[in-house]
Amino acid sequence: MKKEYTQRTARLIGQDKVDELDTKKVLIFGVGGVGSAVVEALGRAGVGHLILVDADVFDPSNVNRQLGATVQTIDRPKVEVMKERLLSINPDIDVETHATFYLPDSHKGFIANSGADYVVDAVDTMSAKIAIIDEAYHSGIPVVSSMGAGNKLHPEYFQLDYIEKTSVDPLAKIMRRELKKRRIRRIKVAYSTEVPHKPFSDSDEVRPSPGSISFVPSTAGMILAGAVVRDLLGLE
Repeated sequence: MKKEYTQRTARLIGQDKVDELDTKKVLIFGVGGVGSAVVEALGRAGVGHLILVDADVFDPSNVNRQLGATVQTIDRPKVEVMKERLLSINPDIDVETHATFYLPDSHKGFIANSGADYVVDAVDTMSAKIAIIDEAYHSGIPVVSSMGAGNKLHPEYFQLDYIEKTSVDPLAKIMRRELKKRRIRRIKVAYSTEVPHKPFSDSDEVRPSPGSISFVPSTAGMILAGAVVRDLLGLE
């Protein structure tokens, strides 16, 4: 990695830590509102190897909050677009992509065999979140997870803590219960203490899709990225 690119980072953490970060590999599940912020923050920080997993393509509803979503990228696979974006930031970065949904039955061993130093869960599906954390935990790979970012208006209410210490967040409540059943403890999560707003609906949906806005999911993503970098480098 070119020294000019990392000089401000080196002034903060030291050149030896910059060099160390370039050797690290992070596996990110989900590159939407939260995940795209994680991916870009890790890339700009100098993580040398990233694995992106997401089966979705961008659609117009993503443009309000997802970094890779523009009018030019509609209908394109999210992982491909984010890879191009990363390479436009740092041409030396190594990016591996998988345009697939992570399903534990069909992807058994994927995390354990990935060579990742760290795993980030930024997906929405409950079963996938539990499976990702479970495999990473039992593979001895550190993992950090995003709780609910939808129906929130206050980015300042987000914080990083262990799942056992979360409160208010409805998703975190379910995750606490499910991880406790599996005897999985001390998983770091980004969560909000804001009570979720009830989403507006202009249709007859029984359960309308969550509302979201530009400055909330990205905040959760930055918190996750910060946790990854500090843990990888042993920084406080």
